[in-house]
Amino acid sequence: MADPAANIPDSAPAREAPVDARRSLIEVLGVDPSALPGPARAAIEALVDEVIALRQDRAALRLQLDSAELLADRDTLCPVFNRRAFERELAREIALSERYGTPLSLIFIDLDRFKLINDRFGHATGDKVIQLVCQTLLDNLRQTDIIGRMGGDEFAIVLPHAELADCRAKASILETQIDGLTVRDGGDASIEPVQLGASCGSVEWTRGLNAAAFIAIADETMFRAKARRKRAR
Repeated sequence: MADPAANIPDSAPAREAPVDARRSLIEVLGVDPSALPGPARAAIEALVDEVIALRQDRAALRLQLDSAELLADRDTLCPVFNRRAFERELAREIALSERYGTPLSLIFIDLDRFKLINDRFGHATGDKVIQLVCQTLLDNLRQTDIIGRMGGDEFAIVLPHAELADCRAKASILETQIDGLTVRDGGDASIEPVQLGASCGSVEWTRGLNAAAFIAIADETMFRAKARRKRAR
């Protein structure tokens, strides 16, 4: 999946050469400055320079606004969408599926024993675990899939053009990958490690479901899966 902040430019675009920009604007005005008296020529050149400066300022402000919008979509901890942006992207995918009749599925993920990790190893370790899980998801999904961190230890994934069977197969892979992660204190062998886990709810979209309802059903399905996993342990 593409990083929602990956397209943020590192710097502002190069400014247009003032001489070339001035010549272009003067040509548009249809004025020959060399044929004008000194004060009039100076006034025209000053006006052209002011227009160029305003254009550059506008371009810089547009770049800053685009960057701010991209950052506002990004989760504070992981290179994925935050909940607000994820719900917006999900609504767009629903609109496409509704229009073209293509399948659409959703995976809702809640980490198992994450609170124990925070309690035992501290929140700094918990943050690293969240980032590790996020990278695990990114490594196992398509570029077209959409990942959002819904808050805390919950993630959601939109799978465009995926039916329920495909969604469940992908959820099983993700569960296996996350279930294989063990958290331990490298500096204190006496602290018992914690094996991480993930409970996934897989749902296929049906007509009439908006983004909020779709997420709610996936969330409920996840809780049922979590209950089954607890009974199986």
